[in-house]
Amino acid sequence: MAPYKFRGALNIGFQLSITVGILVANVLNYFFAKIHGGWGWRLSLGGAMVPALIITVGSLVLPDTPNSMIERGQHDEAREKLRRIRGVEDVDEEFRDLVAASEASMKIEHPWRNLLQRKYRPHMTMAVMIPFFQQLTGINVIMFYAPVLFNTIGFGSNASLMWFSDADMPGSCSSLYRGQVSESTGTLVNCPSAAQSINVSVNMLFTFIVAQIFLTMLCHLKFGLFLFFAFFVVLMSIFVYYFLPETKGIPIEEMGQVWKTHWFWVKDMLPMKIIPLEEATR
Repeated sequence: MAPYKFRGALNIGFQLSITVGILVANVLNYFFAKIHGGWGWRLSLGGAMVPALIITVGSLVLPDTPNSMIERGQHDEAREKLRRIRGVEDVDEEFRDLVAASEASMKIEHPWRNLLQRKYRPHMTMAVMIPFFQQLTGINVIMFYAPVLFNTIGFGSNASLMWFSDADMPGSCSSLYRGQVSESTGTLVNCPSAAQSINVSVNMLFTFIVAQIFLTMLCHLKFGLFLFFAFFVVLMSIFVYYFLPETKGIPIEEMGQVWKTHWFWVKDMLPMKIIPLEEATR
């Protein structure tokens, strides 16, 4: 639904809002922990119901997108919805692009098998490598175990909570980066559901693995663990700089053109020339 000019900003805003919410929650936990009588945890636990209720009620009134209407054959309703969203009457060009993209995706019979095709190699690489690098930077496990880390180096329980809130601020900045690079992953292929499933699965898998081995690695590597994470930050930055093209200002329906102009991925996007057997044996 977002205009392509603002799609990246809105996606980053979503990522940033999640991390800011974590920051606010931990600041509140710090003050709740200082309540005499030890019943502050009830406020922390009960307070989580507030955003949960807002999301639940909001999901009931969430409107359909033009894309979903087109997929259900409601073209007239989709065109009217698109006019309301854009605020202009002339949406024919964008509407035709949406219809063409929907028809192309409906023709795909084996989305999982199609993802193995050579022309989808750049998309699959990003769908796997970006969440892989994202978790190996350590930002999530630092947020998971920050109170434990600060407690082990001598801070009290309350101080650990406050320091965790401070430690979460770089996480907010990290979300800007994570949102920017992940925004171009699930929208670049004609099999968005399958590709997004792989992206989320890889993300959750490495979140689980890194969270399980973090404390063991911390005990054995000590401060070297943070050098380990720093190495992957540098490696990820190099990978993104050279292999992830800029998608700013490009409509979703035209994402395929991005890869065709990239210095490395262009060889996978160009159609392969078929040479006759008699010509190849000369």
